[in-house]
Amino acid sequence: MVKILSQGQAFGSPGIDPRWTHANKDGVGTAYSTSSNIWFTIWNGVVTEIYHPTVDKPQVRDLQYLISDGKSFFHEEKRHLESKVEPMWTHGLGYRITNSDPQERYAVIKEVIADPHLSCILQRTKLTGDSDFISQLQLYALCAPHLKVGGRGNNGYAVQVAGHRILTAEKGGRWLAMGATIPFTRLSCGYVGESDGWTDLADNFQMDWEFDSAVDGNIALTGELNLDSTKEFTLGLAFGTNLHNAISTLFQSLNIPFEQQKQQYNEQWKRSRDDIHSLENVSYDDGKLYHNSISLLLAHEDKTYPGALIASLAIPWGEAKDDQDQGGYHLVWTRDMVSSVAGLVAAGETDTAVRSLIYLATSQQEDGGFPQNFWVDGKPYWTGIQLDEVAFPILLAWLLHQQKTCLNFDIYPMILRAAGYLIRHGPATQQERWEENSGYSPSTLASNIAALICAAQFVRERDDEVTATFIEEYADFLESHIEDWTVTTEGTLVSGIKRHYIRITPTDINNPQPNENPNQGTLVIRNKPPGEPSEFPAKEIVDGGFLQLVRYGIRKADDPIIVDSVKVIDAVLKVDTSAGPCWHRYNHDGYGQQEDGSPYTGFGKGRAWPLLTGERGHYELAMGGDVKTYIKAMEGFASDTCLLPEQVWDEADISENHLYLGKPTGSAMPLMWAHSEYIKLLRSNHDGQVFDLIPQVANRYLGERKQCKSLEIWKFNRQIDKVKKGYTLRIHALASFQLHWSDDNWQTVKDTPATSTKLGVNFVDIAIDDNQQQPINFTFFWIESSKWEGRNYTIRIS
Repeated sequence: MVKILSQGQAFGSPGIDPRWTHANKDGVGTAYSTSSNIWFTIWNGVVTEIYHPTVDKPQVRDLQYLISDGKSFFHEEKRHLESKVEPMWTHGLGYRITNSDPQERYAVIKEVIADPHLSCILQRTKLTGDSDFISQLQLYALCAPHLKVGGRGNNGYAVQVAGHRILTAEKGGRWLAMGATIPFTRLSCGYVGESDGWTDLADNFQMDWEFDSAVDGNIALTGELNLDSTKEFTLGLAFGTNLHNAISTLFQSLNIPFEQQKQQYNEQWKRSRDDIHSLENVSYDDGKLYHNSISLLLAHEDKTYPGALIASLAIPWGEAKDDQDQGGYHLVWTRDMVSSVAGLVAAGETDTAVRSLIYLATSQQEDGGFPQNFWVDGKPYWTGIQLDEVAFPILLAWLLHQQKTCLNFDIYPMILRAAGYLIRHGPATQQERWEENSGYSPSTLASNIAALICAAQFVRERDDEVTATFIEEYADFLESHIEDWTVTTEGTLVSGIKRHYIRITPTDINNPQPNENPNQGTLVIRNKPPGEPSEFPAKEIVDGGFLQLVRYGIRKADDPIIVDSVKVIDAVLKVDTSAGPCWHRYNHDGYGQQEDGSPYTGFGKGRAWPLLTGERGHYELAMGGDVKTYIKAMEGFASDTCLLPEQVWDEADISENHLYLGKPTGSAMPLMWAHSEYIKLLRSNHDGQVFDLIPQVANRYLGERKQCKSLEIWKFNRQIDKVKKGYTLRIHALASFQLHWSDDNWQTVKDTPATSTKLGVNFVDIAIDDNQQQPINFTFFWIESSKWEGRNYTIRIS
C-alpha cells in the first residue's frame, strides 16, 4: 500500500510566480516506440520540460541535481557547473552530459534516455572526482513539477511504498513519481523561492527542512540521495493517471538495468533508418545534421494522436514567460507540420506523412479550413485564418500521390473542401505565414496557386472535368494578378530597383473593396518596442516569401522581377556570419531578442532565421548555382548536438547574455521547419532540382500558357470596380442566383442563371469584348429566397 506522509506541511504558499525554462535546447529525446508516451528536453546540462502523455503537454519545468559539502559550498547544475552535452548515437536521441565543477574537483556524468516502453525518464548518474573530496559531497535531486501545463496549483507529497520513500506530485489527476536505484535519505516538498530545497541549501549549504507536503502552489521536490555504498545510480521520473500508476511505472522502469534499457532504446531508433536515403555525400558534416534532423522530426510526432507533429518541443523565451501562457511551439501548425513530413519524404520516409495526411483530414473544419494552430487533439489554440495553412494539406496529398504512396483512405473530400475554402475566402488572407498581417502575400498566393492546381489534378482523376477546370481557372486568376497585387513600382530600398516584391499589400479582409495597390497602404509591424515607429509604407517592407513562386514552379528563377527582388532582400535582410549568410524575416521585424540581448517579452528585434538560408539556397539551385555555401551555413548554425534554432544572433557578441554572432538566441531550438528545410535542400542538391517543384504547376505557368484563362473575378468579399477588355468577368456568390445584368446602361437586360459547383460557389461568366465601352451593371435574384439583392453593382471597362 502507498502511504502519503503527512507529518509536516511546507510554509511559504504558493511560492514565487512560475516560469518555464530557456528554449534554446541542447537536446530533445523520446523513445521511438509508441508505448512510451514521454518526451524530454535538455538545456545547459539538465533535463528541462518533460512532456506527457502527449507531445504538446509539458508537465515539468526542470530536473537537476544540487551538490554541497554541507559546509563551504552549494552548486546547482545548470547555474554553477560547466556543461558538455553529447549525443550518444548518430541515429538516436540519447545524450551524455558532463557537468564539471569549475575548480575541477568533481563532475556529474549523466546519460539521459526515455524508457523504451514506459512513461519514465531515466537518468544514469555517476559522481566522479577525487575520492576523498567526493566522499564528503551530498547530492540532491530537485524537480519542479508544472503538471497540467502549469506551475500553479501543484501538490507535492513524500510517500512510503513497499519499503521505499519517494517523492510524488499531483494536479488535476495527473501524477508523477521520482525515485532512484539508491534510497533517498531525506525528502522534502516545498514552495519555490520560499521553502524549497534550493532555498534551503543556499542558506547554509545543508538540508534543514523536511516537509512531507506542499499543496496548491508552485512547488519543488527535493530528495537527498544515499551515496554511502555507490556513486553510480539511475534516477527515474515517471508519470501516471493516478498515484499507483505513476509509482508502479517508476519501479518497473528502474527494475530493468540501465544498460539494457539503453540498448533497447538505441535498437528502436536504428529501426527508423530502414528506408532512409543516403544523402550524407551532399552534406559537409558527414551526415550528422541530416541524421539528427530525421530523428528530431520523428520525435515531434505524437503517439496518442499519430500523424500530429508539433512545431517544436520548446517554449520561446520561456524563462521570461508566465506559465499561464500555455502555448509555446508545442502545437500543430499545418504549415510547419506539412513541411516536417515533407522533409521526411525527401529523406525517403513516407509512413509518417501518410499518418499526417489522414490526421489532417480528420482535423479539418466543416467549412474546409484549418485553425491557425491547435493542440494535438484538434482543439484550436489561436483562431486566425491563414490561407496557406489551408493549402498545405492539399500539397501534402499531391506529394504523396506523386510518390505513388499507397493510401486506402479516401482523401478526396478533404481536398475538395480545402479547395472550396481557398476559393470562397481568398484571395486576401487574414494572416500570412508570419502570422501578423492581412492582405495580399506572395508566399500565400504561391501556396494557394500550387495547391489549387494540385487539387484540380485530383478532381480530373475523378472524371470531373467541369470542377477541375473551374479550380484551375481560379488559380489562373490568382496567378495573373500576382504582380499587380504584390510588386511595387516605386521601390526605394535599393538604388536603381523600383520594381520588386513586397512582403504584403495590406488590406482588411472584411473590406469588400480591398486595397490591391502595392504602392499604397500602411503596414503595421507587430512586436515593436515602445516608442519605436510601428507603421511603415507597405512598399518599403520586404521579405523572401516571393521565392515560393519559384519553388513551386509559378515563376522562373531568372524572371527579371524575381532577380531584382532577390537583390533587394540580399541588400536589406541578409546578415553575414562566420557560418555563412542568413536572412531576417522582413525589415523592421520586432519578433526576437531585444537590443540589449534580453528576452523577447512582447517586443524586441527580429533576428536572422536559418530556415531562410535554406529557402535562399533552393532559389540558388533553381538558378543553376552552387548551394554549398547554404548547406554549410545551415550546418554551421546547428548546435554541437545538431539542433537548428529558429533564430540566430545577428549582431556583435554579448557574452554576458551568451549571445554570439550566428549562434542561437532565446527563441525555439530545435525548430522542425528549419530541420525539414535542411533535409529538402540536401535532397534538392542531390537531385539537381528543387524538391518542392510541382511539374504540373510549372507546365501550366512557365511554358506557353495556352491553357491559362484571362479572368477577372467579382465576389462579395472583393467587389472590383473595373475589368479589362478581352477578359472574362466571373461573378461569384455562395448561394444559387440568377444574374440580372446589362452591358449598355440598362437599355437591354439579360438574365443568366448561375452555374453551381461542388465547391459551394455559384458563378456567371460575362465575356468582355474588345469593343466594349459601356460599364457592366448587374444585380442578383436569389433563387432559394425568391428575393432581389436590393442594389445594383457597376463595373467599368478599362
